Amino acid sequence: MGVGCDAVQSETVQLLRSDPSSSEEEHFRIMLVQTEIERVKFIVRSYLRTRLFKIEKYARYIMTNAEVQQRLSQSEVDHARRFARLTDQHFYHAVLQSFPESQQTLDDEPPFVPSMVTEPDKTRAVFVHARQDCPPVRLPDGTALTMQKGHISLTPYSVVEQLVARGEVELV
Repeated sequence: MGVGCDAVQSETVQLLRSDPSSSEEEHFRIMLVQTEIERVKFIVRSYLRTRLFKIEKYARYIMTNAEVQQRLSQSEVDHARRFARLTDQHFYHAVLQSFPESQQTLDDEPPFVPSMVTEPDKTRAVFVHARQDCPPVRLPDGTALTMQKGHISLTPYSVVEQLVARGEVELV
């Protein structure tokens, strides 16, 4: 739902609400519609906050991975780029500038353990909803999981990563 559409719907609800010829039942329906509009706005805002949080958390990873960048909008990639640059500058001015020159970088050359770049944990469990009948996938314990259309499963992301990429399942 776009911002303009939301404003028009809210305005329409307000007009109907202020109409003296509206019955008690219509006022009740109008309140239900207004409550639904607020619920949808809350869900969209929550989704956007979560997406922004993840983009900021993994900004350096996003900037080093072209495949991930292709899944984001241009404004999201631009935000990740700016956020990664600002974070790097902050770390440099707060800490790194006092280190010897050879250690004044956040790059993983030579490889550091743990990595200096925060990456998503693909072993974390996610809920997935099968959009179609899917081929069997192998779980970490060796058993096979077959998901039929409509099936919801809780499984490590690494198990269903390819199914998500192909659009056969969606994250819930």
